[in-house]
Amino acid sequence: MWVPNLPVTVLSAVAATAGAVCIYKDRHSGPAFERSVSAEGKTVIITGANSGIGQASVWEFARRGAKVFMACRDMEKCEAARREIVLETNNKYVYCRPCDLASTASIVQFVKTFKQEEPKVHILVNNAGVMEPPAGVTSDGFETQLGVNHLGHFLLTNLLLDTLKATAPSRVVVVSSSAHHKGHINKEDLNFSQKYDAAAAYNQSKLANVLFARELAAKTMDTGVTVVAVDPGLTDTELKRHLPMSKSITRFVIYPLFWPFMKSPKMAAQAILHAALGDDTGKSVGDYYVDMKVAAPSAEAQDFELAKWLWRVSDKWTRLAQQRAELAKPAAA
Repeated sequence: MWVPNLPVTVLSAVAATAGAVCIYKDRHSGPAFERSVSAEGKTVIITGANSGIGQASVWEFARRGAKVFMACRDMEKCEAARREIVLETNNKYVYCRPCDLASTASIVQFVKTFKQEEPKVHILVNNAGVMEPPAGVTSDGFETQLGVNHLGHFLLTNLLLDTLKATAPSRVVVVSSSAHHKGHINKEDLNFSQKYDAAAAYNQSKLANVLFARELAAKTMDTGVTVVAVDPGLTDTELKRHLPMSKSITRFVIYPLFWPFMKSPKMAAQAILHAALGDDTGKSVGDYYVDMKVAAPSAEAQDFELAKWLWRVSDKWTRLAQQRAELAKPAAA
């Protein structure tokens, strides 16, 4: 049967469908954080700040008047992102500093340099992460996801803890994920050295984030340091670059199916802003937030004994006491 103006009809249907998908995506992304809340006078450190949620968060903090330090591994990408943010926000107080979370030596050097430059840090956002890479280890021999997502941030936070306490009220924002619900702390092979399972290692690292936030909150009780764990939601970023949807021909089929449910980095960053600047999150004691509301983490994430065990192991593996001693050494003349 001949249908008049078939191309127009098809195009209209496609346009209507695309519009409906975009409307759904906008609503699914959740609300924006209150635009009137200022970050004027605050010093902020954000890891993994040259792309994705990290870069969007830097932009938001800079727009609100904060002094922001972008802690990144790739200085070329960091500087390109920094220039763009400075131009768009008219805030010149945005800086790039090298910090490779896969290297304890790099983390110590970052903290040493930062403390020489700045007396305060009001907000630390532990955002950087890697997801399901091929089997590998960091320069210190940690499984990559455990090393970057958890141990690197564990060390960074603890080396900055004296400054966070001195700056109080201050906040530590730990970025986790709904993947922690599928996570399990593999006590027998925490480093996945016997049999590597990329997904299980990622889920473990995200569970470690929540456990770390809860134990850090317990250890900093009554110090003026607030700790918030946050799930920014499924977001369209480079984090998924190792997944099949990104690196094979199947991405042309799989990616469009997931796209309507993915937040933009800008919308995902709203959860970071809420955790860092919200009035309600100011009383958090390692609470877990989803879509700017307190949510229940997994049962294993609420295991206080497990959190203490993981802290002890992390302390030992990162050689925290030795790193603090190294940091305390006077600068060479």
